[in-house]
Amino acid sequence: MVLGSTGLVGSAVVQQLSADPTCSRIVALTRDSHSIFPFSPKLSIEVVDFDNLAQHADLFAVDQIICAMGTTLRKTPSRDVYRRIDYGYPLEAAKQGLEHGATHYLAVTAVSANAESPIFYNRLKGELEDALSLLNYRSLTIARPSVLIGDRADPRLSEKIAWKLSFITPRKYKPVRGANVAKALVNAARDDVPGLRIIQNDEMIQP
Repeated sequence: MVLGSTGLVGSAVVQQLSADPTCSRIVALTRDSHSIFPFSPKLSIEVVDFDNLAQHADLFAVDQIICAMGTTLRKTPSRDVYRRIDYGYPLEAAKQGLEHGATHYLAVTAVSANAESPIFYNRLKGELEDALSLLNYRSLTIARPSVLIGDRADPRLSEKIAWKLSFITPRKYKPVRGANVAKALVNAARDDVPGLRIIQNDEMIQP
């Protein structure tokens, strides 16, 4: 299953899984019936109400869930709504997956995720990591990218600035391509190693 399947990382995950012979079925959750996906005979596109994921419980009978869901303060200025999207939905999906047999949850958070951070975004991502770690998954993979770059329908000024300054940015915080993050997640799903694995930003930057 892929959540955030129309975003920069999630769409790349769907593309890479579609071409991966070790993956037999992909369930892409979306809230919009007009979302565009690459054709794949193993891809099932499911329009769901993310506020009521329990109503779609049967969809969660999968082996692994890759969550690349997230919003921005520009799109979602309300912190309550932001928290619901970046924390509530991923956590509820994890719970539904666990109840229906999923054994590996893979999530995208942030390079500075920390539940004690004074910065709202970093604190929220840290709280999500902590909440996921309390669930009884056999395998939990956390990818912590810095600023994501790639081809978007709505280019972001912050990403352009980050890219231009990347030559002086420490490797830990350098911007990373969404496709690279997707590749790290797909590889981790294929390896399916038990326990907790943290994929740091510098591991996802091409040499």
